[in-house]
Amino acid sequence: MLTVVLSGLRLRWASLLGGFVALVLGVGLLTATGLGLAATFRAPERPTERFASAPVVVQGRSHLVLDVRRGPVTTPLATPLDRPQPVDREVLRELRARWTVTVSGGPDAVGVDAPAPAVRALVGDRAQVLTGDGRGRADPGSARDAEALIALGTLLGTSGGVTAFVAVFVVASTFAFAVALRRREFGLLRTAGATPGQLRRLLLAEAAVLGVLASATGCALGAVGAPLLARTLVAAGLAPEWFTAGGAAWPFHTAFWTGVTVAFAGAAAASRRAGRTGPAAALRTADVDADALPLGRLVMGAGLLLTGLGLLVWTCATDPSALLKRKTYTTLPMLLITGVALLSPLLVRPVARLLRLRGAVGTLVRENSAASVRRTAAVAAPVLVTVALAGTLLGSAESVTRAKDAEARGRTTAEYVVTGEDLRPVTAPPGAVVSATGRTSVFVRDGAEAVVKYGARAVSDPVAFAALARLPVVAGDPRDLDDRSIVVNEEFERRRVGGTVEVWRADGTGPVRLRVVAVLARGTGDNGPYVTRANAPGSVSDLIEARGGGTATVRALAASGGTVASAEAWAGGGPAGGNPRNRLGMLLLLGIALVYTVIGLANTLLMATSVRGPELTALRLTGATRGQVLRVVTGEAVLSVAIGALLGLLVAGLVLGTLAAGLAALSAPVALVLPWGAVGAAAGVCATVAVAASALPAWRATR
Repeated sequence: MLTVVLSGLRLRWASLLGGFVALVLGVGLLTATGLGLAATFRAPERPTERFASAPVVVQGRSHLVLDVRRGPVTTPLATPLDRPQPVDREVLRELRARWTVTVSGGPDAVGVDAPAPAVRALVGDRAQVLTGDGRGRADPGSARDAEALIALGTLLGTSGGVTAFVAVFVVASTFAFAVALRRREFGLLRTAGATPGQLRRLLLAEAAVLGVLASATGCALGAVGAPLLARTLVAAGLAPEWFTAGGAAWPFHTAFWTGVTVAFAGAAAASRRAGRTGPAAALRTADVDADALPLGRLVMGAGLLLTGLGLLVWTCATDPSALLKRKTYTTLPMLLITGVALLSPLLVRPVARLLRLRGAVGTLVRENSAASVRRTAAVAAPVLVTVALAGTLLGSAESVTRAKDAEARGRTTAEYVVTGEDLRPVTAPPGAVVSATGRTSVFVRDGAEAVVKYGARAVSDPVAFAALARLPVVAGDPRDLDDRSIVVNEEFERRRVGGTVEVWRADGTGPVRLRVVAVLARGTGDNGPYVTRANAPGSVSDLIEARGGGTATVRALAASGGTVASAEAWAGGGPAGGNPRNRLGMLLLLGIALVYTVIGLANTLLMATSVRGPELTALRLTGATRGQVLRVVTGEAVLSVAIGALLGLLVAGLVLGTLAAGLAALSAPVALVLPWGAVGAAAGVCATVAVAASALPAWRATR
């Protein structure tokens, strides 16, 4: 068996090259992203800066700890605060009474020149005691490092998931089409006495050899590429300057066995199909696509399509805000893409028949595409993946960004807006209204099982805020906001106007009971809650809105130290697709998908056209010129790409349509965007590669 397998691989290396390259790249990318992901699990050991000379650091609490119920058991739950609390005054007094205490950079931490056990015994659970490398947690960059690692880990995890998905898609399609082209060979083997089991084992053995070789090569490629990936991420601003990748072993194991599994999975369905056909049937149908959509593929495709549609509708009905998150519009379309791709043979023939192409060449293009369903669908499938991902990823991100911009502009009647960090107070000139707000947080119990942290806005002047705000009020009146009340949104479990909400402030102090004076629509996620400065310790102004006063107001705003802009420019000044880093990450994902699409297209068309020699020769014998034959072959390739792009747009339309319904359910502005530029570029690249990959073997076959 091994001799037969190796001989077959040597003879058919050209047809397997595309799958091999796709698998190598897939495993290489999984290895590189895995090594990068492993590096995000912990920040590098950096020298302590703030308290380098102090052997012990006492830091205020950095988490709010509340008891929650997990079934019959009550356990403490720690929720991160916006910033560590100041060191308790009593603790600080006791420390100073016994040892030398140094203060640096703020009241949240102090250095103590004393033995760590003695400090822990004195402090108890009233503060945190840090020693050794743990002292670096009191450095200003520690929190930034943690946030950067979380964002980077999300990006690399998503990239790895998309890589695995597209690799499985392309490799499975390549194996399936390669097996379809070998039906005559299998028929001869069956006639010679080979059993269905032997055929299945032959294909699986080929897949095993191919998978092991490709996975080993991919792991080596990933080991070399991981440092390059890390440098690229740093250069693009997606990772901190100190970020490096490498050192962990588990990414190699994960990537290697994933590659082998993908190869087996891609060959499994094809091997079953090859084993089910009898000798006569295999020979008789060698050139006819009579079984392009077997029952198993039909059931699986319909199941995945219905599951994807069901999840979209269920999410829209139960939690529409989830549709606005990148995790949702990255993962859910994969089910729809796979389902539509599996069912694509059902659509190829009707779409091709609908075309009314002129002349003999047009007729041949239409009829050949309709008759060769498997070939047309195999070319369309990778195009479907790229176009659908471009439409859903970029389209959803840009639609959400535009909805946020429109919502932000609709929330205020201001003429001018100032943005910046730690803005200085501004005195309103005569005839002007000026309102300053800043970021803060409030913590609220969600039943007895959870504690929810809400990003809130702290209002400096409730009267000025009410004069400028145009909030999406569902009930109540925001003008009643004061130091003993709160404006909530529909996410709050307790949101009855006049009722009370028990909250903990951003520094963990509380609980305090605040009266609900207004309830806002949920929107895109930035509609409240709102509290006054009295309930937002540590908050600083990062947004100032103003109306009236003319040039005097502009001069006063400029003295705040921030960037002054008109309200229209501020609301629409963000980049398309939101955060530039997020957009760059999405383009990285689309680049991965496009690379695989090019590989899949080139491999499929090279295989398909190379075995059409007799057919193309027959066309020449009937009087067709070489140019006409080439136009037929490339026309079929372009038509297949167009069908794939159409199906990809169908998937993108379903996702964006559901997003529009979700935005409407949240009472948010609906501003859908389909990124025609990215979609057109992806389709254009696919068409160019398809024409080249089909024309080259056709030219050689008709010489």
